Amino acid sequence: MRTVWLARFTYLPIIALASALMLAVPSAHAVDPDGFPAYIETLKDAAREHGISEDAIERAFADPQFYARAVSADRNQPEFTITLDTYLPRAVPDWKVQQGIRKYEEHRELLEEIGEKYGVQPRFIVALWGIETNYGGYTGNFRVISALATLAYEGRREAFFKRQLMQALEIIDAGHIEPEQMRGSWAGAMGQTQFMPSSFLSYAIDYDGDGKIDIWNSFPDVFASAANYLSQVGWDDSKTWGRQVRLPADFDTSVAGLTTKKKLSEWQALGVRRYDGSDLPIRDIEASLIIPDDKTGRIFLAYHNWDVLMRWNRSNYFVVAVGHLADRIQMGR
Repeated sequence: MRTVWLARFTYLPIIALASALMLAVPSAHAVDPDGFPAYIETLKDAAREHGISEDAIERAFADPQFYARAVSADRNQPEFTITLDTYLPRAVPDWKVQQGIRKYEEHRELLEEIGEKYGVQPRFIVALWGIETNYGGYTGNFRVISALATLAYEGRREAFFKRQLMQALEIIDAGHIEPEQMRGSWAGAMGQTQFMPSSFLSYAIDYDGDGKIDIWNSFPDVFASAANYLSQVGWDDSKTWGRQVRLPADFDTSVAGLTTKKKLSEWQALGVRRYDGSDLPIRDIEASLIIPDDKTGRIFLAYHNWDVLMRWNRSNYFVVAVGHLADRIQMGR
């Protein structure tokens, strides 16, 4: 059994479920909102030192809000025990698969163009889109500047959130989006790709060529940004993400984990087989053995692209959800 926390940049990537469960989260504690206005002034000074224009600073901090719910969510992320078998039906229900197939067909020409340009199979772009925000249906409604300022003020991870805030201000200063339209999760993850500001600056793309990077409303920018992220961190479109496998009863699980790489022929010699019991493919590629729960649960051989997806969100559950949805979209088309 696995204990899962509902945080955008930790484990469970179901934003709508996280939002629903947040309703039960207690209010913020031991944080005095009365000091927040004064802290905003220090952030303004830091922004000036960072090189942000006065106009962008005044627009971004025109009406700062202290989000008690953001503090509560960060401190008291809802926690429950789950296995991959109970998680997957929530993350990848049949309706999400069918919607993913429809979205692929709706945007086929654009997706295939972007997939070719960045070397990423389009089904994975669609799957990431579906897992992160239900194909743009739920992107979060927190004002990103206020959410990041609140979490910086809370203090536990001030350096991280202050750095993200300065990068969010860079995005506003560059004219990509107005502050009131810059909305996202309680933790500051933004748009249909749920990029933190640092990821936006590193990977987001103005694919439609309008001079602005819009991961909130522009499908070309959303898809290209996701594809560019994967491409930049090493995606290999000649391979898939992984496969579910079976182990012999006496298998030594000490070799499991992403740090151990073996060729498929070596895993075959150790008794690993496809899920249906047949031999592994005869291919000279390396894989790791991943056991997300225990030997009685689902077990996978993870290819290179599994490692790449872990750069997006460091959760085996997340990777399996994206890979499973991508596979079902491919089978259903």
